[in-house]
Amino acid sequence: MTAPVALITGGARRIGAATARHLHNVGWRVIVHYRTSHTEADDLVAELNQQRAESALAIAADLTSLTDIETLARTASRHWQRLDALINNASSFYPTPVGSVTEQQWDDLIGSNLKAPFFLAQQLAGVLAEFSGAIINIADIHAERPLSEHTVYCIAKAGNVMLTKSLARELAPRVRVNGVAPGAIMWPEDAAELTPSAKAAIVDKIALKRAGVADDIARTIEFLLLHAPYVTGQILAVDGGRTLSN
Repeated sequence: MTAPVALITGGARRIGAATARHLHNVGWRVIVHYRTSHTEADDLVAELNQQRAESALAIAADLTSLTDIETLARTASRHWQRLDALINNASSFYPTPVGSVTEQQWDDLIGSNLKAPFFLAQQLAGVLAEFSGAIINIADIHAERPLSEHTVYCIAKAGNVMLTKSLARELAPRVRVNGVAPGAIMWPEDAAELTPSAKAAIVDKIALKRAGVADDIARTIEFLLLHAPYVTGQILAVDGGRTLSN
């Protein structure tokens, strides 16, 4: 019951699930947040609890709703009476060409990428301080290098970067706050969004000439949580050198 606890938003799939498994493997208890991925969340939690009883929990919440955010924070902090890490991983991502953007798209992209990380941090700052915890925000290399036809997403991630730095200053010295900016880690699930030739063009611009994998992000999160006690307010790019090219 002394094992540290991490809340991972969007933790049922992709990078979130890889992070949950990785932290669980190094002895953490994990709270897996999801919005609609009920089956994936339940399967992941069952898998982890089979490995170590009472070590994983799933909680549903809509991160565009402040009421849901507050309920998620309250439930997460009370379940094991501690919280050592908040990992703001949940993110909506899709194109929003200027001229076609709707208010719903704006609310969704800003809500998941910026609003929820801020209000979760605000709600959980006290318990994180009690346990000298940390916040990890998943940013994006496109917070600084805008991606064509993804203006709203890039705005949200740019805000996420400043949120990381501002929280690091305000929540110090008891809570460290850092960000991870992935490059080409996992391709979009919509196969029509990137053709094979488009993927090849992206990889060609990466110094290491390959895409990354979800565990690259999970291992970086572990580093920031467990092996970097004097690091705060930093955004660590995990992009294979993509940002070295024009």
